[in-house]
Order: sequence, then C-alpha cells, then structure tokens
Amino acid sequence: MVRYGVAAVLQPVPGVELVGEASDGDELLALVRQTRPDVVLSDLSMPGRSGLDALRILARDHPEVPVLVLTMHADDDSVLAALRAGARGYLIKGADGSELVRAIEAVAGGDAIYGAPIGRRIAGLLSAPPAAGPAFPDLTDRERDVLELLAVGLRNSAIAARLGLSEKTIRNHVSNVLIKLQVPDRTAAALKAREAGLG
Repeated sequence: MVRYGVAAVLQPVPGVELVGEASDGDELLALVRQTRPDVVLSDLSMPGRSGLDALRILARDHPEVPVLVLTMHADDDSVLAALRAGARGYLIKGADGSELVRAIEAVAGGDAIYGAPIGRRIAGLLSAPPAAGPAFPDLTDRERDVLELLAVGLRNSAIAARLGLSEKTIRNHVSNVLIKLQVPDRTAAALKAREAGLG
C-alpha cells in the first residue's frame, strides 16, 4: 500500500520517473544494478534482507546512488544506523506528497535532507554531551586493576597478594601500564590515575 501511494504521488510529477519497485532488500539491490536509478527510496524494515543491510551494500557498491529513507522508525538507534550506513535523507511515513517530492529532488541534487522530527532528533543527538568512556581505554581490565591499586599507594607485593598473582606478573603489568600511559615511573602513573578518578 505504501509503494502504491508513493507511486501515485510521483506519477504526475514532471521530471520524476519511477523506474521500479522492490518488496525486499535483495530485490532492491538487483533493481539498482539493473536500472541504475538517480535516487533510491527505501524503508528500513523489509522482509528478508533488511533495508538497513541493503543500504550498507548500496553505499559500498553504488556510492553514486543516494538513498532516501522513508520509514515508520523515528527512534535514535534507527536514525543513527541509517545515517552511518550512508542514508542521504530520512523521512517518516506520513510525510505529505510535496515533502516527499522535495526530499527526492534534494537528494538527487546532492543535498542531505531530513524531515522536521528527524532534524530535531539529529540536532539533539549532536548537542548531547558524549558518553564518558572508561579511563585509559588502552589498558586491559587486569592492567586497570593494577593501576587502581598502584594509585592508592600499594607496592607490587601487596598488589600481587590482593589480586592473587605473582610479583613477576604484577611487574609486567606495571611495565605495560607505564608504557601505555607514557609516564616514566609508578609515581607519575599513580598521579595520572588519581587525576582520572581512580584510586
């Protein structure tokens, strides 16, 4: 029904020609190979291969063909997944015919376009502070444990006893920590760890 409605909206528009319709992701990919359209209009949810998977493949194999997503999914995860997969536009089903035509023409002309609700959502995502990741992401979990204990002033023997490891293993972990933190000694590592909230 949605495809029928879209076709009905596009049929009378000058300069717009509907070159094919697909019911699933595999059919969509085959149709793009066969017809080389100027724009692909695709849902994210389809039977078989999803629209999102198809979008990733199109971005890889046909980067010159822009994709405009028309879907019911307005959640952050769907929007971000589509943008990361290469979508050049994103509209929510229910957009009126003139908005759909404007979006198709904009994407065909090289612009990126998003319906008003999606534009607000993208702006909100971009203005949100980034989620804080763990301190020192290059460290392994065990190295982080060692650094945490080093930061509270424990010697290698005490760290070994606390973690149930040999002193030699702890010395190796401390060496790795110093290299990864790019510090000259354990005191500098402890200071850096405390500045990051460890210990």
